[in-house]
Amino acid sequence: MKQYKIRILHPNAVTRLRLQPVMHGLAGILFLMNGIGVYNSATPNWSMAIFFILLGLASLVFPFIMKRFRNIQSANTLMRMVQAFVSLTGCLYFLSHMQPLIAVLLFLTGIASAYIGWAEFKIFQPCFVKIDMMGLQLPGTFSDKLIGWNQLNNVILRDDLLTIDFKNNKVLQLEVLDETGAVTADEMNAFFRSRL
Repeated sequence: MKQYKIRILHPNAVTRLRLQPVMHGLAGILFLMNGIGVYNSATPNWSMAIFFILLGLASLVFPFIMKRFRNIQSANTLMRMVQAFVSLTGCLYFLSHMQPLIAVLLFLTGIASAYIGWAEFKIFQPCFVKIDMMGLQLPGTFSDKLIGWNQLNNVILRDDLLTIDFKNNKVLQLEVLDETGAVTADEMNAFFRSRL
């Protein structure tokens, strides 16, 4: 049974990477607001206020300096873990100071930051399109999705792009990361045509 495995850039990578600065910025603004909230309380805890303000500034600046890191993926994952941890533990601080609304907001932010960090980590992992007699298996956020040949008009590999044309007029182009030779690409395209 013929089976091809093509390493690709994750289909959701481009949109997630565009949203990275926005998500870090929103977390930074939230931490700055928490710092101001701690500062304006009846008995301000200066160390917590300074901590939240510094973390907020670091979260705002991080997207601009992220490209300077040698391993961007690890730096991004570490920053997301810090944001999630501080949000979840900051929730306890505000609960102990009788501010449940802020605590709930921080708890939800911590859960969201953890999910976003996990999704970004998963997107940066190597992913593959598996093509066999049954159809194409595309990577997703949670699990792989099998697309049968009966749902496709055309599949073609050309110029490091795998183009998938669906019968519902949707076209998906995936960037191929590994070099495929001309002979291998022709062989794959012949297999794709034979299955359609």
